[in-house]
Amino acid sequence: MTANFMIMDVMRAFYWFDEGLQSALKARGWQSISRSQSIMLANIALDIKRPADLARNLGISRQAVSKMLQEMTEDNLLSIEADPNDKRAQIVNFSEESVKLRADALEILGELELQLGKRIGAGSLKAFRNALSKDWGPPPQITIS
Repeated sequence: MTANFMIMDVMRAFYWFDEGLQSALKARGWQSISRSQSIMLANIALDIKRPADLARNLGISRQAVSKMLQEMTEDNLLSIEADPNDKRAQIVNFSEESVKLRADALEILGELELQLGKRIGAGSLKAFRNALSKDWGPPPQITIS
């Protein structure tokens, strides 16, 4: 028996967008990036910029984040600099070389939304966006007895 929880639908939606994005970026001649790197870029776009915060948000070790950031820096996707407010910490930013990639990605994501609206209807797309954009508050503390 397969459980059908809303989280599964949200994950399928994320994969649909990510696969569409990856395919279109590749068609435009960009290097392939892994889903993990795609999620890392999305977190940085959400203004999560310290490696420790990225690790916590992604649920992976700081070492794994460090390795991924090093690879993405070598691929000219990211830059890492000292945090001006805390010299012990680092800040991750998009590199200057990634400006065109980010512009292409935003254009592609916009087109994917348009295509999704055509497939599921503008009203459904608006309701989906509205539900996802609401402040859900912190996750509830659920105990099973």
